[in-house]
Amino acid sequence: MLAPLLLTAGLGTGVASLALHGRWWGLALAAAATLAAVLSLPRGWLARPVFALGWLVPVLVVGLRTGPGGDVVVVADLLGYLLLALALVVAVVVLLTLPAARRGPPDESGSGPVSA
Repeated sequence: MLAPLLLTAGLGTGVASLALHGRWWGLALAAAATLAAVLSLPRGWLARPVFALGWLVPVLVVGLRTGPGGDVVVVADLLGYLLLALALVVAVVVLLTLPAARRGPPDESGSGPVSA
């Protein structure tokens, strides 16, 4: 129920990041809003990754696409590279905060996996 809202919020923030990244204050605002949203969401599979996916789709797919006349949304300048670095930071933060997979059944004390 919450996932569609987070996906929509991520899409909106990503589109706003694309629109504003051409000015230093716009990129700073985009980075602050994006990182605040990602870090304030709870860890797990249904919050941070959903928002990040919504944010990364417009930034990476639309932002790196070349138009028919050679037009691009993210220009190869300092601000454009910083926006792409922000995309990498968002992806790494989300991947590092995913829950760890459980391996094997817990031992008799219930404190962890059984070792052979």
